[in-house]
Amino acid sequence: MNYHLLREFADSWALIIMTGLFLALIGWAFLPRNREANRRAAHSIFENENDNG
Repeated sequence: MNYHLLREFADSWALIIMTGLFLALIGWAFLPRNREANRRAAHSIFENENDNG
């Protein structure tokens, strides 16, 4: 394999594969079954909060 062949692959198919993977991971985060885990993660910084500031 030479540089030009790898460059052509990276400019076309690899970009499509990485975009698909990115969209799949974003979609997975918004699935309804992950709602509770997302809520816990969002509120975890407030769990050990003291009232005296």
